[in-house]
Amino acid sequence: MSNGELESSHYFFHKSDFVQMQPTCQHHTSELQLRVDFFRKLGYSPQEVQAALLKLGLGTDTNTVLGELVRTGARASPTANQEAEEGGSPQVHWWGGSTRSKETPRDTWHSAQEDMAETNSELKPIVIDGSNVAMSHGNKEVFSCRGIELAVNYFLERGHRKITVFVPSWRKEQPRPDVPISDQPILEELERKKIVVFTPSRRVGGKRVVCYDDRFIVKLAHELEGIIVSNDTYRDLQAERPEWKRLIEEGLLMYSFVNDKYVYLYCKCHRK
Repeated sequence: MSNGELESSHYFFHKSDFVQMQPTCQHHTSELQLRVDFFRKLGYSPQEVQAALLKLGLGTDTNTVLGELVRTGARASPTANQEAEEGGSPQVHWWGGSTRSKETPRDTWHSAQEDMAETNSELKPIVIDGSNVAMSHGNKEVFSCRGIELAVNYFLERGHRKITVFVPSWRKEQPRPDVPISDQPILEELERKKIVVFTPSRRVGGKRVVCYDDRFIVKLAHELEGIIVSNDTYRDLQAERPEWKRLIEEGLLMYSFVNDKYVYLYCKCHRK
């Protein structure tokens, strides 16, 4: 490769960047590309992923890298552009080569807009286990619709547009002391936006009969080749079908809430 640059299918990295990560064979290059591609599908830019890997090292586990991305704000840093313009390290472009930036602010704006549209189209669909998220946010005591809203907003802010949240239809009923629900209007709002999907339920002999939400979640995620957001490992469904087992092992995104403002996500596996 010429000019001391290493090229992937979508972007370039300068040779000096890889020296810090000590790639000793083609395996390291493939590993780096896999990790960058994985985090791109979660809405992070190559610049953000590169910065995290340079800081932590290529061999750092996925959970730690993702935690670093979330901690640093998960937004493109202007520092890289500033350094490039001042004659420092070459700028890493989402859309092409590694060069010293000579673009005007107007050119940069249009390029960023075009690249953002392309990046958004590559993001994986998100399927959220509404009951799991809501109960987690409500400390396992209250079905907190606010938790669902936080999770949805987390992905919307990162460019995801294909988001589905499965919630049992009986959660639309009037709350009772034994099954408390908070911020219930949020469900109606998200249903109008075609984000929340209510799974069927009915009453037979005065008893509520509900569908198995987990099967809806895993089935849709498999059909869409998407990511499941839940702290449930769906062990029973893993045993039903090999393809579901692989999906859950590779595409389950686990989370925790921090100060009611952020959803920290952790992925079990990044390899495909």
